[in-house]
Amino acid sequence: MRGGPAVKAPCRAVHARVLLLALAASLLVGCSRSADPKPDTSPGADGVSLTQEQRTHVNLYKVTPLRYQRTVDASGVVDFDNDQSTSVLAPFSGPVSRLLVPLGAEVTEGEPLAVVESPDFATAMSTYRKAIATARTARRLADLDKDLIQHNGVSQREEDQAQSDATSAEADRDAALRQLVSLHVPTRTITEIQEGRPVSEPGALIRSPISGTLVERLISPGELLQAGTTACFTVADLSRVWVMAQLFGADLASVSVGDAADIVTGVGANNFSGRVDNISALVDPDTRAVQVRVVADNRARFLKKQMYVRVLIHDHQESTGLLIPAAAVLHDDENLPFVYVAQSDGSFARRHVTLGYRAADKYDVSAGLRAGEQIVVSGGLFLQFMQSQ
Repeated sequence: MRGGPAVKAPCRAVHARVLLLALAASLLVGCSRSADPKPDTSPGADGVSLTQEQRTHVNLYKVTPLRYQRTVDASGVVDFDNDQSTSVLAPFSGPVSRLLVPLGAEVTEGEPLAVVESPDFATAMSTYRKAIATARTARRLADLDKDLIQHNGVSQREEDQAQSDATSAEADRDAALRQLVSLHVPTRTITEIQEGRPVSEPGALIRSPISGTLVERLISPGELLQAGTTACFTVADLSRVWVMAQLFGADLASVSVGDAADIVTGVGANNFSGRVDNISALVDPDTRAVQVRVVADNRARFLKKQMYVRVLIHDHQESTGLLIPAAAVLHDDENLPFVYVAQSDGSFARRHVTLGYRAADKYDVSAGLRAGEQIVVSGGLFLQFMQSQ
């Protein structure tokens, strides 16, 4: 019985020593934490915290609704203005004997482009000469019968027949004249036929129907032409061209007829202004794009058919949105966009956002932010690094 207390005394001493060691260790840990000036930057529910010095490297931006004009960036191809260009078809049949104008030359309305050995042309000239002679004779006889009927020299029936013959002959003469006009026979030649004089230009000439530039030559000497079928030339007024832009999906909602556009060629400062004048009602089944036609000024003759250009179409109607600098947008491991939002306690929280239209160096945020909030516009990469530690 006396041996029991003697055994317990050493155990109590050991237990007291353990308590003293634990207390000393806790004091050492407390001193170490109080001596460390760096805050806890591990991510928590409230985001990332920074020291006062670290915050000097972070710039904030206040989210505010702003008005802006959308600009749609699209690719386009230059084409002739079909309202100011025409394909010249062969007005008569026959082989080409000579080409008169080189490709790219400026031509005027009615200027000869090629000479054709055409029997149709010769027949039309001869038909008109005969029709003129027949009409004159028939009219003279009708006038004579009209005078004779007053003296009972002819019957009423004969006088009526003479008038009918004269009218029919004059109709044939007028039809023959229209045929020459359709063949682009010059007025001077028609006058020579009417006056019974020799024709100064007996050959069949293909003439330019408008003034402009000879941009295409589709025939060669010796080629046999078919009247009304064979395409011979294309003449276009190149002072104005069409640019056919390709638009997709949501961009169509930002474009309307009348919008201003810039044509960027990428060659020096050769940029041109234009205006949207047509939006196709159909979708291209191969590209799923909608063609938007831009009329562009081309008095400098720099824009060429089939040239690829960049088209910037400016919406004339203003939009309103929460615009934030593009530099504020970061992406997570899944490539989803997010920003750091300043919290009331001084920390910064990551928040995913939905990006809409990009206006210059700003994004229109359609979801994820509210007006009045402050986001990190520079220093976000540092915050992302701190959060990943």
